[in-house]
Amino acid sequence: MLKKLVLALVYAARRLKRYFHGHPINVLTDYKLKNVLSKPELSRRLAKWAIELGEHSIEYKPRPATKGQVLADFDMEVPTGKVQERLFEQQPPTTSDESQQWTLFMDGASRREGSGAGLKLINPYGQEFTYAIKLNFKSTNNEAEYEAFLAGLRIARKLGVKFLEARVNSMLIAGKVSGTYEVKNVVMASYLSQAKDLMQQFTSCKVVHIKRSENRPADALSKLASTSFEHMGRDVRNEVLDRPSIPQHHVMVIQTGTVSWMKPLVEYLSSGTLPDDKVEARKIRHKALWYQLHGDILFRKSFLGLLLRCVDAVDANYVIRVIHEGICGLHAGPRMVVAKIMNTGYYWPGMHMDALKEIRNFMLANDTHYGRCDLRMTESQSPQHGPSKSGP
Repeated sequence: MLKKLVLALVYAARRLKRYFHGHPINVLTDYKLKNVLSKPELSRRLAKWAIELGEHSIEYKPRPATKGQVLADFDMEVPTGKVQERLFEQQPPTTSDESQQWTLFMDGASRREGSGAGLKLINPYGQEFTYAIKLNFKSTNNEAEYEAFLAGLRIARKLGVKFLEARVNSMLIAGKVSGTYEVKNVVMASYLSQAKDLMQQFTSCKVVHIKRSENRPADALSKLASTSFEHMGRDVRNEVLDRPSIPQHHVMVIQTGTVSWMKPLVEYLSSGTLPDDKVEARKIRHKALWYQLHGDILFRKSFLGLLLRCVDAVDANYVIRVIHEGICGLHAGPRMVVAKIMNTGYYWPGMHMDALKEIRNFMLANDTHYGRCDLRMTESQSPQHGPSKSGP
């Protein structure tokens, strides 16, 4: 069985070689493959497979137990607030102002068709007020949740509510408002700052986390607002937000010079730094398989096994001019010029297009000179003069 599992891993590494080279691989298994492959007294076949798998960054982890996941799900279904309500349900309210407390249920939804928010506000006498808000701007699900929360606070403030209890099914909002979760995103930090400013305008405002099953009316309103806003009932108050509730951050881009195409690859190969964009980071990981860094110089691996030195745009232009029109220049087409450059040991992306552009500019700038050369060759080879017998 162990040999079969190791063989399956070897086949996967061969078929998905680019992914095994560019990413760390976690193998979840109940068998001790790591101990088997690390033993010195391996059989001939296992030793060969261990050497082949050794070039990848593979980490063997035990398969997670199903019982732990069941306990985690059960813990989420029975929140701590229910236990506290059971313990203190016999105690009378501490102040008479709690009888004036309003309850806010809210939820946000972001879909491909659009985004929306649903609110249900209940006064101390049990009367319900429902609101549906259409978000006419692109937003994520977390941003829609925050927009619903901020809209509920604004509406409650306009109604003159002093004591408010907001019940949300989003662990993100409940955790960040209480300080349990750390805020790392700039947009989420702006939403949190504005939410705390609105909460300070109430005499008492607290946020309670509830299950999604207890927030079904607000959840349904948010989904209807994001998909069928025009067909809402008359008893639902509608509102449209054309822009986010938080102020937009204006960024001024200052460009001091052209950035070399080698900079992301050098940063990744030297320190493992990748851009924030996941697509660009994945491209750099795949490209880095063809490059090597020696000191501060970047080299490209060729198909023949040689290393080609990478150059930027300024050095590339100089190399093309030296190869094409230098003292021993070829004065040939772009394909021959590129082949000569690679044989010399240089590389950069877009070599053929750069060579074609530089040669074309050279031909246009020296059109008169080439015309004179052609004219002299025609006169020297005319029948009147005759060909020279002593050679060229």
